[in-house]
Amino acid sequence: RAAGYNAEETQRDALGLAGMLRMLNEMKKPTVARVQGPAYGGGVGLVAACDISIATFDAQFALTEVKLGIIPAVISPYVIAAIGERKARRYMMTAERFSAAEAYRIGLVHEIVPGEAELDEAVGEIVDDLLANGPHALGECKALIKAVANRPISQEVVIDTAQRIARVRASDEGREGMAAFLEKRKPNWIAKT
Repeated sequence: RAAGYNAEETQRDALGLAGMLRMLNEMKKPTVARVQGPAYGGGVGLVAACDISIATFDAQFALTEVKLGIIPAVISPYVIAAIGERKARRYMMTAERFSAAEAYRIGLVHEIVPGEAELDEAVGEIVDDLLANGPHALGECKALIKAVANRPISQEVVIDTAQRIARVRASDEGREGMAAFLEKRKPNWIAKT
């Protein structure tokens, strides 16, 4: 359907994808990509926009846009952030397929597992780990990473990070987490089972 779009429709479609990727990237809640099978073009962008990605050994990846005479423009900020400019040059320009092992090596995925059952288990473990953490702290952590990534450790960054920890530590969640640690109990955001 998109092949028949005019320039205005194409831009609207691209902005829709861009908005979704940005939402995934900036969402206060952690996002986990569960990859099995092929992830081509925009699929690679989805994986790159997530905070954590796990794939099966047989997953395949490719940035295929140039084979179609187009470019991976909308996904490029996320892909380049995940794998770096140098590797992006190769895979965006060759459109070659690469394995899950290569995706792991270049930083697109964090973990690879043998099959679907192990994928479910690995994703479940990650989700359990995430659920054990302060829900607001997770969002603050994502914002922190965005604020300091690829910046020199300037006085401005030092002050910003000190202000962030002071604000979060003084929050209700921060106080509860510290109290739970000192009292050797689970914090109140963890469901009692």
